[in-house]
Amino acid sequence: MNMKRIHKGQRGLTIIELLVVIILTGLITTAITTTFFQVFNMNIRTTNHMSAISQVQQAGKLVSEDILEAQVLDDSPAGGEFLVLGWNSTPSREVIYTLEDGELWREETIGGGAPTTTRVAEYIDSEQTSCVWSSGVLTFTVTATVGAGTWGEESETRIYRVQPRPGT
Repeated sequence: MNMKRIHKGQRGLTIIELLVVIILTGLITTAITTTFFQVFNMNIRTTNHMSAISQVQQAGKLVSEDILEAQVLDDSPAGGEFLVLGWNSTPSREVIYTLEDGELWREETIGGGAPTTTRVAEYIDSEQTSCVWSSGVLTFTVTATVGAGTWGEESETRIYRVQPRPGT
């Protein structure tokens, strides 16, 4: 049998040295894990914020364009309708905006034909989104909230002030 002999002055790891190594390994692992989750969380928050910005910009663009072109405006329609716009042209044209379950919808009817419905934006906060007609200017405030819980809920609000064509 070939066994190594421990010479005087040679020794193995002590319990204290072993505990120090375990503690240092734990601290390094914790730091790496924390950094990873912070980067991951920041990435999700950034993605959510960019999505919210995109949704409010899309809503603002379409609503503003329609308001600028419309000849008839109703910013407080009955029912679930959010905004009703009309044109006195031939053929007649009507655009109705509705806000349902966090989605802004646009329904366009031309000349009494079948309506065309498109989703304008999603993640829209109905409590913070409004149209207010005052002093010849329609103020359209839209808020989108994307994400939930601990992974980074992000909101974006934009206010569009649009002065419709004269006589609207």
